[in-house]
Amino acid sequence: MEIDFFEEPELEFGISQHVDIRFGLMNFGPVDFDTTRAPKEIKLGIVGSNESVEGVQRWLERCRDGIPAKESKQPNLFPRFPGFRPDVSFHSSLVTGADLIRTIKPGEFRALWGEHDRKEAFELAAKLFHDEMEYLKEKHKPHVLVCAIPQELFDITEPPDDTGTEEESKGDDSTDAEDGEYPPRRQTDFHDLLKARAMDLDIPIQLIIPSTYDEKKLRRQKRDRASLRRIQDEATRAWNIHTALYYKAQGTPWRLLRGLSDYATCYVGISFYKTLDGAALLTSVAQVFNERGNGVVVRGGYATISKDDRQVHIAGDDAEALLERALKLYKKEHMNFPARIVVHKSSTYLPDELEGFQAAAKKCGVELMDFVSMSKPFTRLFRAGKYPPLRGTFLSLDERNHILYTRGSVDFFSTYPGMYVPRSLLFRCEHTEQTPRFLGKEILALTKMNWNNTQFDGGKPITMRAAEQVGSILKYIASDGYVASSYRFYM
Repeated sequence: MEIDFFEEPELEFGISQHVDIRFGLMNFGPVDFDTTRAPKEIKLGIVGSNESVEGVQRWLERCRDGIPAKESKQPNLFPRFPGFRPDVSFHSSLVTGADLIRTIKPGEFRALWGEHDRKEAFELAAKLFHDEMEYLKEKHKPHVLVCAIPQELFDITEPPDDTGTEEESKGDDSTDAEDGEYPPRRQTDFHDLLKARAMDLDIPIQLIIPSTYDEKKLRRQKRDRASLRRIQDEATRAWNIHTALYYKAQGTPWRLLRGLSDYATCYVGISFYKTLDGAALLTSVAQVFNERGNGVVVRGGYATISKDDRQVHIAGDDAEALLERALKLYKKEHMNFPARIVVHKSSTYLPDELEGFQAAAKKCGVELMDFVSMSKPFTRLFRAGKYPPLRGTFLSLDERNHILYTRGSVDFFSTYPGMYVPRSLLFRCEHTEQTPRFLGKEILALTKMNWNNTQFDGGKPITMRAAEQVGSILKYIASDGYVASSYRFYM
């Protein structure tokens, strides 16, 4: 048994590197700010009620000139938001106006709940948004469509498992799916349903909930109705929203640091989701990234739960077809196949499954391959004092199994920023060319590639987080329905 520690990985920004996303953007700008690809003006279409649209507009205008930092003894954890203007930070601006706004009467949402069950009401509510967004697309072609969720709708659409929406909170890593499990089946989730129904518009959407722009509209805790839910400070909310908008407008805020001698690498995350009818078969998802974070989405075939290890697996032929399709999409996006491929999977690999993946890689001329499986272990380390182990703590249990703390105390923040005792990540080297230390450092860096969260201590690498996000949305799309290939439509 061997314990080690990995320093916080740096990311590449416009003119330099930094370990922190917010300070990197504030001081050095986005990585693409001086290129023709960078979105210098982001045209926003906004749909919601009169009240929610006005609330979003006023808050975005307030954010334009900056949001002061939260008073705290940890200034690195709660930095100010410098604003969203051509002369600061993102070097971009948001453009909206009367012709880019469509409103829906609150009564139209309230009328849905008395006559329909939850699923039908959500479908009809999604159609109300879709129709107005479609009008904006045809008339004005915005870069991003903002759905300003009215309070009347949000009170009903509260997710049943106590997790927030993409803009509200980070959530608790302790609720992550365990070894080989697909995420637990939930009631209809309006956030995911709306993303799925808006897929055919071919414009990314951003949901903004009422408490984002008005803290008086906080939800009650389900377990304690007298207590208000916690919400991120306003500057952090501004960072997260504007970073997501920049990425969805085809910007690249930051990327993994890459040396001149490093191989061009394709990162693939494979997870599973259950169909809405609750059938035993599970459909696999592949999410493909390069070091810039540009992702393409692949919907796979059916998967099964093995009677031997009770984990989810793909047949060998299906595994080969899935990865070959993913690599061909990667080539279409990047004009070439990668030199190296890294596959992260939420369950272990059976021999025929592994052989299928290897066959696909070889067929596409990829020589360097690392196949890794991941889960949440029950192994925990204890550190002297009141703080949990440092993020980056690495423990080798044996040649195959390794523990990595992707959440924990962070030196740069001078604290542990979480609410609960952090759980470590177990990764298994199923068939790898690189060393466990190299792969552990790579996983730690990939936790910082989440465009929805600018606090860099995410629990999962973007490969796995994105694959799960994609699956939660794809379950609302018919098998012959349109599936957008860009990750921007799923986050």
